[in-house]
Amino acid sequence: MLNYVIKRIALAIPTLLILIIISFLLMHAAPGGPFTSERPLPPQVLANIEAKYGLDQPLWKQIVNYTWSVVTQFDFGPSFKYKDRTVNEIIAQGFPITLKYGGISFIVAVTVGVTLGAIAAIRQNSVVDYVASGVAVGAQVLPNFVMAPLLLIVFTLWLGWLPGGGWNGGQWQYLVMPVIALSTSYMASITRITRSSMLEVLNSNYIRTARAKGLPERTIIVRHALKPAMLPVISYLGPAFVGMITGSVVIDIYFSTGGMGYFYVNSATNRDYAVMMGITILAGSLTILFNLVVDLIYAWIDPKIRY
Repeated sequence: MLNYVIKRIALAIPTLLILIIISFLLMHAAPGGPFTSERPLPPQVLANIEAKYGLDQPLWKQIVNYTWSVVTQFDFGPSFKYKDRTVNEIIAQGFPITLKYGGISFIVAVTVGVTLGAIAAIRQNSVVDYVASGVAVGAQVLPNFVMAPLLLIVFTLWLGWLPGGGWNGGQWQYLVMPVIALSTSYMASITRITRSSMLEVLNSNYIRTARAKGLPERTIIVRHALKPAMLPVISYLGPAFVGMITGSVVIDIYFSTGGMGYFYVNSATNRDYAVMMGITILAGSLTILFNLVVDLIYAWIDPKIRY
């Protein structure tokens, strides 16, 4: 297992370097710049600003300097649009907010999705199965960019039960709608994956053998069926968790939570290369990290993977 972890980490390092280089090239290949989106600046003023931020250097040298700064000091540099603020400070402000409602959304999606999927598989072709499948299908066809405005219309404009936006320290009133909007589509996918995987396991030979030996149904499900049925679910959870943490653009726009999505949209609009690069690299690093975690959990559950 240790050799497997070392190999995955060794593979993650060049992957992250390639991500940094490609992202840097794509950012600078886009038309416009951080200092040309407003009124045109005099050539001398523009040259002085670019010299201050090192944008007058050859592209290869900018890539080398930026990569070295990120790898050795984890420093993403200053923001081009937010005066007197670094990218690290912006990420430190927005990431805890996104992590909080994204983490809660992940817990809700996994708990509800696995429970509904398992119950639907155990009670196949029953009313419970039809209800669980209907809930999953309904949630699947309502992605977050559809669910968010619907929640605002119903719970804020019509009923007046919940505030329409803001964060206010992450109080529960401000968390309910972002969590629902972010978790529903993921919950639906987890439900479908759990149900299909559980049905396949319950129809396997060793489950029939356990039933023939007279084991209680609860013991069969908990000790023999649930663990192997979770393998496809675990494979999905890694990208799903990163998607909930980093894919918060819609949530931040509709609910004004002030998370990472807000700064990412503003940086894209203002051509703030530094902030866009910092958030992109953070998302890539989280993806690599949680894919590694998922692989380790997968190997722990299924010993055949270790070989």
